[in-house]
Amino acid sequence: MKVMQNIKRYSIFLICLFVLAFLGTTASADTGNNDADSIVIGVPADRCPVFYLDPETKETVGIGVDLMRAAAEEAGYSASFKVITEKTNKDALDNPEYDIIMPFGSAIKSSSGKETIVTENLIQTPFTMVTKGDKKLPVLHESHIGMLSSLAGGAETVKQLYPGIEITLYDTMPECVKALRSGEVDALMHNSYVWSYVLQKPSYSDLKVQPATMFSMDLRAGTLDTPEGRLIVDRLNGGIEKLTDTRKQAIILDYTSRRLYQNDFWDYVFEYRYLLVPGTIFFILLIIGIVHRQRAIRRKQEEKIRELTEKDPLTGMLNLEGFKKRVEELLITHPENQYLLSFSNIKNFKFINESMGRETGDDLLRFWAERSTATLSDEETMGRITGDRFAVLRKYTDAEQMGRDEKEVFEPLRNYFIDRGKEIQLQICTGVYAITPEDHKNIDVDRMLDYARMAEKKVRETLKTGYEFYNPEQWEKGKQIIDISGHLSAALQSDEIQVWYQPQVDYSSGTISGAEALCRWKHTKLGWISPGVFIPVLEETGMIFDLDSYIWDKVCQDLHRWNEEGKRRSVSVNLSRSDIREDRSIPGIFYELIKKYDLDPEQLRIEITETAYVESPAFLIKTTSELREYGFQVEMDDFGSGYSSLHMLKEVPVDRIKMDLHFLTGAGDMEKSRIIITQVIKLVELLGMKLIAEGVETKAQADFLKDRGCQEMQGYHFFKPMPVEDFEKAFDKELDYDKRA
Repeated sequence: MKVMQNIKRYSIFLICLFVLAFLGTTASADTGNNDADSIVIGVPADRCPVFYLDPETKETVGIGVDLMRAAAEEAGYSASFKVITEKTNKDALDNPEYDIIMPFGSAIKSSSGKETIVTENLIQTPFTMVTKGDKKLPVLHESHIGMLSSLAGGAETVKQLYPGIEITLYDTMPECVKALRSGEVDALMHNSYVWSYVLQKPSYSDLKVQPATMFSMDLRAGTLDTPEGRLIVDRLNGGIEKLTDTRKQAIILDYTSRRLYQNDFWDYVFEYRYLLVPGTIFFILLIIGIVHRQRAIRRKQEEKIRELTEKDPLTGMLNLEGFKKRVEELLITHPENQYLLSFSNIKNFKFINESMGRETGDDLLRFWAERSTATLSDEETMGRITGDRFAVLRKYTDAEQMGRDEKEVFEPLRNYFIDRGKEIQLQICTGVYAITPEDHKNIDVDRMLDYARMAEKKVRETLKTGYEFYNPEQWEKGKQIIDISGHLSAALQSDEIQVWYQPQVDYSSGTISGAEALCRWKHTKLGWISPGVFIPVLEETGMIFDLDSYIWDKVCQDLHRWNEEGKRRSVSVNLSRSDIREDRSIPGIFYELIKKYDLDPEQLRIEITETAYVESPAFLIKTTSELREYGFQVEMDDFGSGYSSLHMLKEVPVDRIKMDLHFLTGAGDMEKSRIIITQVIKLVELLGMKLIAEGVETKAQADFLKDRGCQEMQGYHFFKPMPVEDFEKAFDKELDYDKRA
């Protein structure tokens, strides 16, 4: 009995141990399976409604997410989804943070070249084309298609299906649409679920889905082909197999039947653009109207204040302060105008007021103001300084202007009472000050008025009438500037300005080796004008480039004509220091000229004075270098006439030196002059440059230069500048130096 009890106790003990062991093993197995049941799935977030971030919860959702979550649950996994940060799925496969990646159509290699394995298909995703408007899709084998770069794997499948197709990948959908609208691609390709979302954007209303399905792609998940990867795929395949078609369609219908797209600010702008445009225009017009009204009110107030402070109540003219202010404004805004400032008064005006009454005197002053203002432009002004003293700022236009003012203003003013039946002729004294360029820079209207008053006082004290200039020399210079600069354009068009040539000779051979192009001007009114007069004027007014361009073109015309006649010649043309500016390409201008007239660059030699170097050395060096690169010969003109010659000789790349012979003329030690000339010739020879002497006036000078090694010369001993016809006749003649001595 006791033995049986022991056996019974022992059996119960063994059973308890077995149960505890079984429970421990189960618990251990359960504990071991907790980690294995968690799986991280990498998915994109830019393919709504298949994969996207919920705007409220910020969780990854979509058709693909819900399908895979359901399959994972059926396989015993707890799935979490993580947004892929890599550019393509190929890159994401190499990232150990993901257990498996979606979506795949088929197995591909990772970016590092590793093999992959994919799950069974979850659903078939139809891929369709989107085109712009009603544009018909061309044959697929000849199409250029745009796709998202995240669909790089799908793009490879498309190329296999349609070998001739061309595909361009873009990072974002807006980039894809931009390429389609600009014609870079014929169509865009994506799955139809994505298009159902994307095309809800209002501004994409011009895009149209082509009804035909190009192909269908499987929606699978994939991972690296490893033991762990195969285990995950096998388990997921079991879960996918358990998903019914009804459950799959329910998930798809849930996402495709909702309006997932949320309009942003620009979508609303696009949708309501037809209301916004007129509304915006109305608002802008309203603002403009308010601003305009406020400005009008302010201008009216300012005008009232100005009338009180700057206007003469009797004549409506500016008073002294108003006149001074207006003169300053005009001189600042119109520095290009040649102005005259006049100061006038009526002799014995006090007698008129006393004998005929103040009202008569006031009528006379108003008449004067009316006649004067009728002749003035917006760039001129007039003011009543005090009593019967008037000042006028008048723009000088031509020599006949004073005569017109005399006839239209002063003659009626002098005869004011005679025209009204009274034998009284007024005497008017006027002083005129010609405003100088310095006055434009440092404006002092009080000083200008004082000068005009002084000239008027001179007329009055000499018991004369009429006008007198305070600065007659400036007046004559101003007239000359206007006569020359104002007439230049007409002179160029009417051939008043002619190109003359001064031959350059080879003294040893007795032949003409070339010429320098100069110009002569026969003005219609002034007759022949010396270049020493009109060249400085045109340089001062900034118009020398117009003249130089005209001369360059005329010379090229002559060179072309001579080439056609079989007479090849070369000519030197002058480049003014004012021509060399950074806003114009001088080398380019000369290059276009030789192309236009079919010339060789060696036929056109460019003379640059050394004074140009002093003003802008760096830019002159750049210009000279570019000219030589084009093949032009560059000459340094007037060498020896300035203080910087040697420095310029070192810095500026030139081909020929024009030596000024002023050393051999005038006062000074002639022996020293000869030594200087001799050394300059040797210096130029050592530098490997050519040399020509200009200003040769006697045979003795020519022989001296020849003996020192200088053969090319130019000067009155040989030829004076001459018209082109005379130059052509002289070119082939033998030179007789003895007769020119």
